[in-house]
Amino acid sequence: MNQQYPSALLEKAVGEFAKLPGIGRKTAMRLVLHLLRQESSAVEAFGNAITTLKREVKYCNVCHNISDTDTCQICANPLRDASTICVVENIRDVMAVEATQQFRGLYHVLGGVISPMDGVGPGDLQIESLVKRVESGVVKEVILALSSTMEGDTTNFYIFRKLAKANVKLSVIARGISIGDELEYTDEVTLGRSIANRTLFTGTV
Repeated sequence: MNQQYPSALLEKAVGEFAKLPGIGRKTAMRLVLHLLRQESSAVEAFGNAITTLKREVKYCNVCHNISDTDTCQICANPLRDASTICVVENIRDVMAVEATQQFRGLYHVLGGVISPMDGVGPGDLQIESLVKRVESGVVKEVILALSSTMEGDTTNFYIFRKLAKANVKLSVIARGISIGDELEYTDEVTLGRSIANRTLFTGTV
C-alpha cells in the first residue's frame, strides 16, 4: 500500500476517480472524502445511478443521441422539423445547441470527428447512417455544426463529398465561433447566432 494513504480502500477509490477526464488525484481525493462524509443511503444512490446509467442507457436508433427509449424525445417530437438535420460531434453538442433555442430541426450525432492522429477514421463514426437518412428523401438541409478545428473541417469536407450527389442543401454554422473552439464551450448567444446565420458549404472553409 502507498504510504501516503492510510487505507488501501481509500487509495483504490481515489485511483478510480482519478481516471475520469479532468480529475487529478487531489480532486479525486476531495471527492472520495466528500462521499465518505455522506450518509450510506446517499452514497448508495450515487453508485446505483452510475450503474443504472451504464446498464440501461440507450442510443437513439435515428440520431444516436443518448436516450431512455429506442427513439429519443427530439426525434419522436412531431413538432420538430424533420427536413433539417444538424450534424454534431457528440451528445454535449446537442445539449449546447438545444440551449440556444434557435434550432427546431433534428440532430445527427457522429460520435467524434475524423482524426488520423488518434486513429479515428470515417468508419468509426456515424457517417453512413447520416447518408441513409439523407437518401430517405425527407431531408432538405444538413447543417454541419462541428467544431472549427482541423479535424472538424476535415470531417465537414468528407461529409460534403459523401452527400455531393444527394439533392440536399449543405450549410455550415457561421464562423462566429473562433477557430479551434469546441461547440460545448461556446456561449449560447454566439452559438445561436452561428446557427441562425449559417452559410452554404461549398467544400472549403
